[in-house]
Amino acid sequence: GQVVESGGDLVQPGGSLRLSCEASGFTGSANLMAWYRHAPGKERELVAHITRDGTTNYAEYVKGRFTISRDNARKMVYLQMNGLKPEDTAVYYCFVDMYIRNYWGQGTQVTVSS
Repeated sequence: GQVVESGGDLVQPGGSLRLSCEASGFTGSANLMAWYRHAPGKERELVAHITRDGTTNYAEYVKGRFTISRDNARKMVYLQMNGLKPEDTAVYYCFVDMYIRNYWGQGTQVTVSS
């Protein structure tokens, strides 16, 4: 199986993007699904996660701006990002817990700049 993100782009401050992540080639449902990000000069950090039953958790710096959601049947997780700021610039990674082991996507670049 593999995890593939999409949706990263260059956007102006205040703009919006929707990231998608598909976990394909796996048998069974995913447990926790999450988005992390890695900005230059910083460590990888958790942006948001969502449990199988839909319980969500967000980093303080994205609360009220980002929304994580998932489609269990399609094994997909999404990140709606509104009110983007230059400091949101980073490579965004999808994380999928398939119970037996965890998987990471290859990342998708989000750049917020005027």
